[in-house]
Amino acid sequence: QVRLVESGGGLVQAGGSLRLSCAASGTIFSINAMGWYRQAPGKQRELVAAITSGSSANYADSVKGRFTISRDNVKNTVYLQMNSLKPEDTAVYYCNADVVVRRGYPRFLFWGQGTLVTVSE
Repeated sequence: QVRLVESGGGLVQAGGSLRLSCAASGTIFSINAMGWYRQAPGKQRELVAAITSGSSANYADSVKGRFTISRDNVKNTVYLQMNSLKPEDTAVYYCNADVVVRRGYPRFLFWGQGTLVTVSE
């Protein structure tokens, strides 16, 4: 089984920064894309940023220029550096990973449990 554990959420004032981490552990042969999603109260979950195994990244328009996604393939960890935070960034942030658990097995998408980010005025 594969487990994703997020950390780094919390309360920050508008204009501040946070760095989220998400570490994958368990039976892992390879990880393809990894990503961050968020879900604000009363809204649907939305993509924030994603990164391929080759570190090609894409971002939601709302976070371009403020957030940076990166990954450490040795540690099976993905990061989200969030700068110039705004109150509208307040949400539960979830990471996911597209994992092959053993050679020849199909890919499967795993999710973390989420970490709350609250940005105050």
